[in-house]
Amino acid sequence: MKNSSTPRSPRSRSKGTSSPPALPTSVASLPAKPSESPSDGVFFGMWTADAGMQRVFQIVQKAAQSDVSVLLRGETGTGKELLAKALHDLSPRKGGPFHAISCAALPASLLESELFGHVRGSFTGAVRDNPGHFRLAAGGTLFLDEVAEMPLDVQAKLLRVLETHTVIPVGGRESIRVDVRIVAATHKALRAEVEAGRFRADLMYRLRVVPIFIPALRERGGDVIRLAQRFIRELNGRSSRRIERIATAAARRLTEHDWPGNVRELRNVIEYAFVIGEGPVLGLADLPPELHEARPSRGARALPPPPDPREGQAARIRQALEQTGGHPGDAAQLLGISRVTLWRQIQRLGLQAYLRRSR
Repeated sequence: MKNSSTPRSPRSRSKGTSSPPALPTSVASLPAKPSESPSDGVFFGMWTADAGMQRVFQIVQKAAQSDVSVLLRGETGTGKELLAKALHDLSPRKGGPFHAISCAALPASLLESELFGHVRGSFTGAVRDNPGHFRLAAGGTLFLDEVAEMPLDVQAKLLRVLETHTVIPVGGRESIRVDVRIVAATHKALRAEVEAGRFRADLMYRLRVVPIFIPALRERGGDVIRLAQRFIRELNGRSSRRIERIATAAARRLTEHDWPGNVRELRNVIEYAFVIGEGPVLGLADLPPELHEARPSRGARALPPPPDPREGQAARIRQALEQTGGHPGDAAQLLGISRVTLWRQIQRLGLQAYLRRSR
């Protein structure tokens, strides 16, 4: 999803402010054609006037010159795949392929096949060889989206590929050498996932050589109105409605909204306004219902209590013991922790009886 705002120099701002920005709401205030210079806040299809987001662009430019693994962390709709593509296009591997796969979209068995490939006849429906994304991305970049959703058994196999630079297709016997740069992305904190037993610590360190944190749209100051203006200018060129400005009440509501879907959600809101509203002014009535609902101030929002991480950790340990027949050494290897650490967690979580039954 493309990200846009008028080119402006970075300036200080208070995060999370709910007051309307001191920005012109007229679409005519935008230049006829946006500059394509990173110094003007434009970066591979993304626009910003926010200093924090421009800092992200700078880190991406530096990280692209190395072949180390990069972990992008940001909420949905913040542009993680656009930044992953930028890392590829700025790197020495730009002449190679860029492949992306969502680790949350496929079950474990199919994800393994899609990543590492399979040989014909290795399972029902495998009517031909499949090279897998690692081999398809040879000489280029493989983007692992939502990597925190990857099952533990696939995590163990991914770790081996990163350590040996080889893959063994499902149903195959021979190792095949691969040359791929890994960029991963998640909206979760991997350290918390490791503590909860849902992610391997050793894999986290392999993926998180250069972590890049992408700010949410609500943290980006005046970008909301500027992005809205960009989308309006774009849609004016291919819609029967032409919007010339945003009404003050509508601009205030846009800046007060929390934007859980970030830039992607903002674009959808502007497209909704083009379909529903009429005339040259984008008014409050043109906004979708969720932006009409009364909302408490951001400072007064009550947060739900965090889930107990021990519940997920206990479930992962039980799952590992089931998969390994109750063998603590093999279970510790599957979880990516030492045997001593596993014993301590079993004792702390009261799983000794479960371990004995698994033997």
